[in-house]
Amino acid sequence: MLYLSTRGHPERKHFCDILLEGLAPDGGLYLPEHYPQVDDATLTRWRTVYHKQGYSELAFEILSLYIDDIPAADLNALCHKTYTAAIFGTGEIVPLRHLENALWLEALSNGPTLAFKDMAMQLLGNLFEYELKRRGEQLNILGATSGDTGSAAEYAMRGKEGVRVFMTSPHGRMSAFQQAQMFSLQDANIHNIAIEGVFDDCQDIVKAVSNDLEFKRKYKIGTVNSINWARLLAQVVYYFAGYIQATETNDQKVSFTVPSGNFGNVCAGHVARSMGLPIDKLVVATNENNVLDEFFRTGVYRVRTSADTHETSSPSMDISKASNFERFIFDLLGRDGARTQALFGDTLAQQGRFDLSADPAFVQAAQRYGFVSGQSTHADRLATIRETYQRFGVTIDTHTADGVKVAREHFIPGEPMVVLETALPIKFAETIVEALGHPPERPAKFAGIEDLPKRVRVMPADVAQIKAYIAQHCD
Repeated sequence: MLYLSTRGHPERKHFCDILLEGLAPDGGLYLPEHYPQVDDATLTRWRTVYHKQGYSELAFEILSLYIDDIPAADLNALCHKTYTAAIFGTGEIVPLRHLENALWLEALSNGPTLAFKDMAMQLLGNLFEYELKRRGEQLNILGATSGDTGSAAEYAMRGKEGVRVFMTSPHGRMSAFQQAQMFSLQDANIHNIAIEGVFDDCQDIVKAVSNDLEFKRKYKIGTVNSINWARLLAQVVYYFAGYIQATETNDQKVSFTVPSGNFGNVCAGHVARSMGLPIDKLVVATNENNVLDEFFRTGVYRVRTSADTHETSSPSMDISKASNFERFIFDLLGRDGARTQALFGDTLAQQGRFDLSADPAFVQAAQRYGFVSGQSTHADRLATIRETYQRFGVTIDTHTADGVKVAREHFIPGEPMVVLETALPIKFAETIVEALGHPPERPAKFAGIEDLPKRVRVMPADVAQIKAYIAQHCD
């Protein structure tokens, strides 16, 4: 399997090369040359694999279709090292929880940092360590987080041989629990940088540094954001696991609702559907920062300025520029790299928007690829959290509440609708208290985390200063 850039760069690369690289040399994102097709017999076999051998073996089966430059025995060992009951709290790894009728929650937040990002990040940490050791190299990871990516990356990489992490986050815009998870880490290879701005400023810094090829090569810069294909690939697995749990036969269809800001989580669903998984709809749930909902309703992709990015009670979705969206547009446009480059490299940079509403391809977003969308507000979140608790005795976090609210708008009676849980509610306790009048349950290992000493550097949204900081701590 070889990988290409969404912007048409002629070079093709193997998995382990793009694992360590992040963005392509032309600023594009990597995708496989084709999506392997899963036929009925394979899906039937995978049902048995999941039920009898577990999630780790299913992960190995799926990842093997995309990774041919890691020996099978080694890849299998990495999957089994990653997906254990000890790390994820249950042997099922991603169990479904029934709410009502055919509405389900898929539990993705049982990992070390209580967020779905652990599902991919734990594997990524092991892949990085394996490949760097094999090459005798080091890697400096530069990332951006709106809340959960940072802690998931840092917990996955802390103490890993040959890896340093430089994680940017918007200063003061994460929940107290999220900040404490990251900033309380004292590991020498972890560097937290709080940027005076919003998440998109952090993401722009990561892209700017990644696009400076000389700096990137000199300091061995990699990424753990969902622009890294390996992370997105790992997320494909839980769509298959969710489908297998929600159905008994392969002729049943399932829809998935995904709380989405950066489009990485739901893009993994797009990959699974493109492989042949019988997904009916991929429902994109946004908060007040509705750039993705606006596109799927109108065909207009319009990024917001920092001033127009709302600070909400589902902060991990406070994103106005969805970096993973380019992968889907590349597929939507028939994998036309030149046109994708024109849209994302030129039109978007110059005008802050592009319009596909009159393009015949836009209709395919829903008809061929199954995408629909909806929006949730703070009032909707409070109402959904309250109702879910009162009716089912289940406490959900703010982002999952956005998903449940929008899922109900697209629910088809009798067809399973699986909402992807994004985090445990303790990460957003203030809003849970507002909705329910009492705080959510806190895992014992996180007692008093907000009071621990913090290790963080506050810096302006200045690429040159971030580069200087990285250089200083790599010498």
